[in-house]
Amino acid sequence: MDWIIDFFTNKFFITSVVAWTVAQVLKVFIHAFVTKTWDFSRLFGDGGMPSGHSATVSSFATICALSYGFGSFEFAISGLLAIIVCHDAMGVRREAGKHAKLLNILVDSFEKISKDELPEVVLKEFVGHTPLQVTTGIALGIICALFMHFVVFA
Repeated sequence: MDWIIDFFTNKFFITSVVAWTVAQVLKVFIHAFVTKTWDFSRLFGDGGMPSGHSATVSSFATICALSYGFGSFEFAISGLLAIIVCHDAMGVRREAGKHAKLLNILVDSFEKISKDELPEVVLKEFVGHTPLQVTTGIALGIICALFMHFVVFA
């Protein structure tokens, strides 16, 4: 049973979860500010400002660098993971969101001109991120890791 305590007191895990949580809460407030409506589904949703994925992996890489050094095996793995995740968020996932938006428009248009019923499927359009959203997520993750390392775990 010690592994459960070890897992939930692991500073690398806690730092990453804190960064993700802060990003997701900010996402709700930023979305409300921009759209003038509260949408609490943004708390667990993908896409939007800031990138929760980028905040999570960048905080993990930063806490590894602070704990083990920039030349460590741990930082190398976490840093490469962060690069892959951030690149994917701006690339494939962002394009998937654009495709979903276009397909939703096409399905809606088809239903207006056709008597045929299509299956009731609406594709999720918030899946990827702009470079600004990813960069903001990275900055947020680094700030969270610095705070956790120098204040919480000091």
